[in-house]
Amino acid sequence: MFNLMRLIHRSFSSSPTNYVLQTILPISQLCSNGRLQEALLEMVMLGPEMGFHGYDALLNACLDKRALRDGQRVHAHMIKTRYLPATYLRTRLLIFYGKCDCLEDARKVLDEMPDKNVVSWTAMISRYSQTGHCSEALTVFAEMMRSDGKPNEFTFATVLTSCIRASGLGLGKQIHGLIVKWNYDSHTFVGSSLLDMYAKAGQIKEAREIFECLPERDVVSCTAIIAGYAQLGLDEEALEMFHRLQSEGMSPNYVTYASLLTALSGLALLDHGKQAHCHVLRRELPFYAVLQNSLIDMYSKCGNLSYARRLFDNMPERTAISWNAMLVGYSKHGLGREVLELFRLMRDEKRVKPDAVTLLAVLSGCSHGRMEDTGLNIFDGMVAGEYGIKPGTEHYGCIVDMLGRAGRIDEAFEFIKRMPSKPTAGVLGSLLGACRVHLSVDIGESVGRRLIEIEPENAGNYVILSNLYASAGRWADVNNVRAMMMQKAVTKEPGRSWIQHEQTLHYFHANDRTHPRREEVLAKMKEISIKMKQAGYVPDLSCVLYDVDEEQKEKMLLGHSEKLALTFGLIATGEGIPIRVFKNLRICVDCHNFAKIFSKVFEREVSLRDKNRFHQIVDGICSCGDYW
Repeated sequence: MFNLMRLIHRSFSSSPTNYVLQTILPISQLCSNGRLQEALLEMVMLGPEMGFHGYDALLNACLDKRALRDGQRVHAHMIKTRYLPATYLRTRLLIFYGKCDCLEDARKVLDEMPDKNVVSWTAMISRYSQTGHCSEALTVFAEMMRSDGKPNEFTFATVLTSCIRASGLGLGKQIHGLIVKWNYDSHTFVGSSLLDMYAKAGQIKEAREIFECLPERDVVSCTAIIAGYAQLGLDEEALEMFHRLQSEGMSPNYVTYASLLTALSGLALLDHGKQAHCHVLRRELPFYAVLQNSLIDMYSKCGNLSYARRLFDNMPERTAISWNAMLVGYSKHGLGREVLELFRLMRDEKRVKPDAVTLLAVLSGCSHGRMEDTGLNIFDGMVAGEYGIKPGTEHYGCIVDMLGRAGRIDEAFEFIKRMPSKPTAGVLGSLLGACRVHLSVDIGESVGRRLIEIEPENAGNYVILSNLYASAGRWADVNNVRAMMMQKAVTKEPGRSWIQHEQTLHYFHANDRTHPRREEVLAKMKEISIKMKQAGYVPDLSCVLYDVDEEQKEKMLLGHSEKLALTFGLIATGEGIPIRVFKNLRICVDCHNFAKIFSKVFEREVSLRDKNRFHQIVDGICSCGDYW
């Protein structure tokens, strides 16, 4: 009936002009009421009489619905009726194709535009940036500059997101120069994009300078600087910045909290993490996957795997990052069987495909869980294409670590020789660490020398090689390595442990004399040492890699930062409260044995997190099974 009435209405139209005026309004109404198909039929009936407002309404409706085929019909109608759309309509077409992920069609529309304006250029740059086509976005920006187009604040804020990592830093600096030249550096969202670009390139000092110079700060710029610190592992600085900005009136959003949780994960501040979680719930912020993933990661890295798994199980929709966060959590705790079970569940659900990070977490779980044969089978499956992911350098490095951890040093060495590409410093570093643990001096010496050639400024390689020589009693070689470090001005990262008490982090270094309660800690350490020896603790003097007498070695062992932190925890916390200690380097065998007997003697649950692993110790038994 509707179509019949339209035909009758057309027959009484006195002129084409009158008809257009009478029919434009219905197309707009049909589109706004969601009746797109009827509006398209009107377009066909109008033919060449279709005008600007009708096309605009139809394109907007197709854009809202991401209706690709219908939008193509509108575009085809323009071509068929030889309608020459204005720049505005061509830009709407470009945006439509971009939103439908038809980037080639969007680019073609841009290339065929006789008159491009800043909105057209920015729309194309934006869509390339949003879809990860960074080089294409930068190419379009360069074309814009060559055509004498003048970018605006939106163009600059958009194109900066394509200047990613260190490789894009040079271009980012050039764009920064243009921003200053045209006085756009005072715009908050341009400044936010600038500091985000510098932070992601590792230039946090420059990012901080831009942040401090912003005339106004919004939640986006505040979140960008916090995220910048957290992504670079500067967790204390990120936490400090968060507290400062909160005191200045910042209202965090869900992205801010996700960045904060990353920093809290690095510091393993479980109580702070719980508080952040409560704030999110109390403020009823959107519980998007990115925030849930950060919570899972935080609880896992703070040793609360059961709560992390509860969050994971209750997620309405899990991404690959969700699965990976939970897999990495199990892996870091040495729970290889749980890793494999969760991986099986992921493959059975078939909603999310495993990616390279997934397989790396699974292989790492096999490595830490003493399941090297299973790990080798999974790796062989990757090589054969079973998972649709070819092994990368990190996967090869994980196999080397797995074999080395199991004491299969020769096999790991041969595996490296068969790698399709040259082994990286990370791969060789895994083998060198294994040689130190299992006292494989010959292979370790060869690998260590090679590493020093590749990374002459990496202190860790010198230290491990020196420790390997010390374990074999080759003190002359130890002195040579240390002299080489001094000659090249290479400095070793000092080991430190920390413990949280009453919202404050207490740091300890080996033989620490800086803590305000040091005298109390040292006196308590002597008391603890006596009780520990009575309970069967025997210092492992092989962990002291200096050519000194046994009495001096024992004294040096008692000064290890982990033991000082445990002692402080015993002093500062009430009876029966778990003690959580964190260390920036790998825990030594003697401190591990000490912590096990400590937990039994003083009836405390001890949680030790080092650079690579978690150690949950209850009544003298560690979750790692003494395999780390």
